[in-house]
Amino acid sequence: VDDAWYSGDRDRIRKTYQKPGAETTSTGRRLRFWERPRNLAAPDHSLHVPLPGDIATTSADLLFSEPPKLKVAPGATLHGLEELPEAGGLPNPLLEAAEVCPALRGAYMRVTWDEELAQRALLTVHHADTAIPTWRSGILSAVLFWRELENDGTRVLRHLELHEVGAIRHALYEGTTASIGRIVPLTEHEETTPIAASLDKGGDGQTISTGIKRLTARYVRNMGPDRQDRRSQLGRSDYQGLHGMFHALDEVWSSWIRDIRLAKSRLIIPNGYLQTTGPGLGAWFDVDQEVLAAINTPPTAGEGITENQFAIRVDEHQRTADAIVREAVKLAGYSPQSFGLDEGAAAVTATEVVASRGKSLTTRGKKSRYWAPELADMLEVQLMMDVQLGFSKVKPERPRVDFGSGSEDSHRVAETLSLLAQAQAISTEAKVRMRSPEVGDTPVREETARILKEDGQGEMADPTQTGAE
Repeated sequence: VDDAWYSGDRDRIRKTYQKPGAETTSTGRRLRFWERPRNLAAPDHSLHVPLPGDIATTSADLLFSEPPKLKVAPGATLHGLEELPEAGGLPNPLLEAAEVCPALRGAYMRVTWDEELAQRALLTVHHADTAIPTWRSGILSAVLFWRELENDGTRVLRHLELHEVGAIRHALYEGTTASIGRIVPLTEHEETTPIAASLDKGGDGQTISTGIKRLTARYVRNMGPDRQDRRSQLGRSDYQGLHGMFHALDEVWSSWIRDIRLAKSRLIIPNGYLQTTGPGLGAWFDVDQEVLAAINTPPTAGEGITENQFAIRVDEHQRTADAIVREAVKLAGYSPQSFGLDEGAAAVTATEVVASRGKSLTTRGKKSRYWAPELADMLEVQLMMDVQLGFSKVKPERPRVDFGSGSEDSHRVAETLSLLAQAQAISTEAKVRMRSPEVGDTPVREETARILKEDGQGEMADPTQTGAE
């Protein structure tokens, strides 16, 4: 259901709710907008507003509009990590994973490699609805990824990829839409043929040993816990509890468009004003004709040409839609301002802007705590695989992932520093650290020395010790 809302496809949404066994089987209540049967003989004027997709995109933007900062001890490991953004190997997968997380409750990151295509290990994303995880003590111990390579309606070819500690197993199955079927050689499909050449020799014919005692996949939960199943390790979607609001929003917009459609100006005219095109060929009316045949009736009789045009309830629909959107995004954990609401209000200060988006920043902080440890583990595994495959000679270290505060506002920081300086309650070094909290000690001291030198406050000789007797 969440996947259908995320897709933004109204036909998929309707099919999800109207298929056998879906929520339409409930009795004793009025069906929601997309649950109602549609008259196939009438045009479909229903409208879907892609608010669910907007929620997912906003969540990703809050987390990864800029790549997180990776911090490790100085050395070759940092150099190896710095190469990832330049090769497109880090920011893009993170953005993709961070967008599907709010919709599908979470996302998987995995490390793979292809020596013919890239001389480095690759960090890739796998969506949560095509994976079967195994948990032990609340920690991911193995995960089975699957994908359909061919599907002609009867014959389905599936590739299964099982990640375990120290090994990755591959298998190709030929079955049907309802059954996984039988195992076939990997060489039966062009996408899995290259994998066959990488399998361990003399083993079970399905395994690739990674050479490291680590799992080459991680799961990042969107948020926790799952309110509908508190035992679940998968977390919860941002859409949990909001499906009714999504139905209501689409109903409001469809009603609004219906008003516009019905409000088109129409002329009601007597039959005598129509010009026939012949027996059985219908009739028509020339809207550009300036003079029509006169009729012998008083002007106030109401006969003749009448204009018919309904009112468009713009304000009512607009306020209803805004109220639904506002409440939906608040329940999802975001500030309405993050979705462009209230942008037309009077000018506010930088502090008020940050305060108004406080709910979004709080949610960002929560999600970053789910992301940071899993991403750090994956980057360390990626470096370990680079060394194992001979792509690098760095000493793998687990980096520290810093998402920052998410509320960087130069005007607000400048105002704070100015007030502290006026009160003589802060040193120059402290001001530099406050301005650039991510900078290390050495650059801070160097910047402090440059500022003091430019202000004429650098190290000066003691006048009591120069030429004094």
